[in-house]
Amino acid sequence: YLVGTVHNAEVSVFEVNIRFVGGLLSAYYLSGKEVFRRKAVELGEKLLPAFKTPTGIPWALLNLKSGIGRNWPWASGGSSILAEYGTLHLEFMHLSKLSGNPDFAQKVMNIRKVLNRLDKPQGLYPNYLNPNSGQWGQHHVSVGGLGDSFYEYLLKAWLMSDKTDEEGKKLYYDALQAIETNLMRKSSSGLTYIAEWKGGLLEHKMGHLTCFAGGMIALGADGAPTDKTGHQMELAAELARTCHESYARTALKLGPEAFRFDGGVEAIATRQNEKYFILRPEVIETYMYMWRFTHDPKYREWGWEAVQALEQHCKVEGGYSGLRDVYAASPSHDDVQQSFYLAETLKYLFLLFSDDDHLPFEHWVFNTEAHPLPILRRDKTDRPNEVE
Repeated sequence: YLVGTVHNAEVSVFEVNIRFVGGLLSAYYLSGKEVFRRKAVELGEKLLPAFKTPTGIPWALLNLKSGIGRNWPWASGGSSILAEYGTLHLEFMHLSKLSGNPDFAQKVMNIRKVLNRLDKPQGLYPNYLNPNSGQWGQHHVSVGGLGDSFYEYLLKAWLMSDKTDEEGKKLYYDALQAIETNLMRKSSSGLTYIAEWKGGLLEHKMGHLTCFAGGMIALGADGAPTDKTGHQMELAAELARTCHESYARTALKLGPEAFRFDGGVEAIATRQNEKYFILRPEVIETYMYMWRFTHDPKYREWGWEAVQALEQHCKVEGGYSGLRDVYAASPSHDDVQQSFYLAETLKYLFLLFSDDDHLPFEHWVFNTEAHPLPILRRDKTDRPNEVE
């Protein structure tokens, strides 16, 4: 649909990259079939006009026929969004490798260059960046929606490079330190959560999307600087527990879109428009990473609770449906099965209950839509002192 005849449709550069390009790349690496490589590169080339901005920070939306881009009308003063332009790196590095075209890698490395020369408030990355001026928009910071996968891709860029991308590594651990200092808090009953930062003021709300951070921090703990590994594993475990609580404290045992820590409330959604569950994967993703790194059986137990709730409350005749209110005694279905339910939620559950050698982390890095990409091994000649 996207690649044969190009229809006169505007697409999200970010979503097409993580779902379609990422999916095609995985299909190629898992099957070896040339058609998937060809289509991945062809689609990648269709996305390149998005980078035709004064700074090289890409537009959010692109008309694939005309090559004309624009940003979301609601985003701070015409800004591009951190989680969108910051979540292209893994796929574009693979596109350069598979096509022999250095443009893809150059485009994402230039994004880093722009970010490196900007002042970071408290070491934090605002969610909004203007692609014309190269200046930050509103100083909102989030490890949930609008920010999330930028941080994930800094860490995974380093891992996917076979730990040669030292810049990605440093950017990740520096960002994580700023997040821990400025956004991580403990509730009165001892639940660790990640708040949202709005121009220096904290909103004590954590989104379901933010629950991926437990898995990310666990994945990065081993490479952490100066004996911080144990500390980061503790942080990861505490975030996993908090996100499990957000599930346990609902009627249907599936978590809300966002939950709050204020006014005596802990890990509970207080607004009607935050009580829905749309089959999101982030909590289960964190359980899977925590299981792989600790083999503590509670992570499989928690995953099984989610499986039972999904079967009980979300399974419908045509597949699985999201829920309108996880606190309601009986489920009200939204009649939508998101594509990430198959790509991510079910895949992470499958991996949680599989052996570690099934898509092992030594060989594979998951893109943010859970499409597995192989680590790009440095040449044997690059590491004469290391045993393969």
